[in-house]
Amino acid sequence: MTDIKKSLSIGEVASRSGINISALHFYESKGLIKSSRNNGNHRRYARSILRKIAVIKAAQRAGIPLKEIAEALSTLPSDDRISSADWERLSTRWKEELDDKIARLTLLRDNMTYCIGCGCLSEKYCEMLNPGDQLATKGPGPHLLEPTSQKNPEQV
Repeated sequence: MTDIKKSLSIGEVASRSGINISALHFYESKGLIKSSRNNGNHRRYARSILRKIAVIKAAQRAGIPLKEIAEALSTLPSDDRISSADWERLSTRWKEELDDKIARLTLLRDNMTYCIGCGCLSEKYCEMLNPGDQLATKGPGPHLLEPTSQKNPEQV
């Protein structure tokens, strides 16, 4: 239970965290944060919620979907306090995924003029980028090529 004397109102949390009240309601509906209610049935938040919101915002800026943020936060103790060690554990968990996403986006950017990944518009480079039409097993439509399976046509 949140100590009412040390707790923050929803307006105070919104002001201090820099997010809208509607975002706080949304985070709460998704189970990312929690509040208690005072005698007037107003939401009250522990001061430690500010750090949790900072973690959520940082993860969102890094492109982590809210569902994954919620899953990661569920592994933490239930007292809403997030320590530096907790953040290190969470950020390490996401690092490999972010590195892979960066590699795929870089590859897509660098090869965009050659291939749409594979739909296929390039007869000249398709055999180098998608030998044997290996992406056909993924079904119809364009697919994002994996960094390990694609070579820059200029390097071949």
